[in-house]
Amino acid sequence: MRTMLTIHHLRQSQSERIVWACEELGLDYELKLYDRRPDNRLAPDDYKALHPMGIAPVITDGDLVLGESGAILEYIARVHGADRLVPPVGDADYADHLFWFHFANGTFMTNMMMQLVVMLGQAHGPFVDGFVNDRVAKAWALAERRLDEARYFGGRGLTLADIMMGYPLTTARAMRGTSIEQYPNIRAYLARIGERPAYQRAMAKAEPGFTPKLD
Repeated sequence: MRTMLTIHHLRQSQSERIVWACEELGLDYELKLYDRRPDNRLAPDDYKALHPMGIAPVITDGDLVLGESGAILEYIARVHGADRLVPPVGDADYADHLFWFHFANGTFMTNMMMQLVVMLGQAHGPFVDGFVNDRVAKAWALAERRLDEARYFGGRGLTLADIMMGYPLTTARAMRGTSIEQYPNIRAYLARIGERPAYQRAMAKAEPGFTPKLD
């Protein structure tokens, strides 16, 4: 008998993506919630012990322990989800889905983290400030343009690319206080995401008491 897929969710972290994906796919799973440490807002020791990287997300599936958002989403979609939420090769949306799926952490989140380091004063100077801020501005502008062209990052319908992009546009942004007033397409997109029953269920389970940052 197959063991239950378990999502180890660190509150207000990238692991919310995994809960959302499982709700969209209609999968059975066990959800274990972990609160951040009050002194430094980092993961508690029992969460860090789950995986050598000591960061979210992490799932367990029988003897398997797997980290990394993209790897987990691909694993769940392929092993448990019959490749749903992934356009097939040859589909008109396939390449766009791939781009935004990898853009989310490969470029968007990476540059946002570099900007955070600059903001905290850990790195500074005209070159650093200009380089990082320019890349972040380009990433936001590209996301806004994409949502003028298509209803979802993944194309005609929601894909794993949207689940990857959801976190930096919502929870990560909430922790930084970033405004999206100047991005009407992103605002409309997040309103659509917020209406999805699977997203509502995921956030209610993963983040009780936390209002998703959809505005």
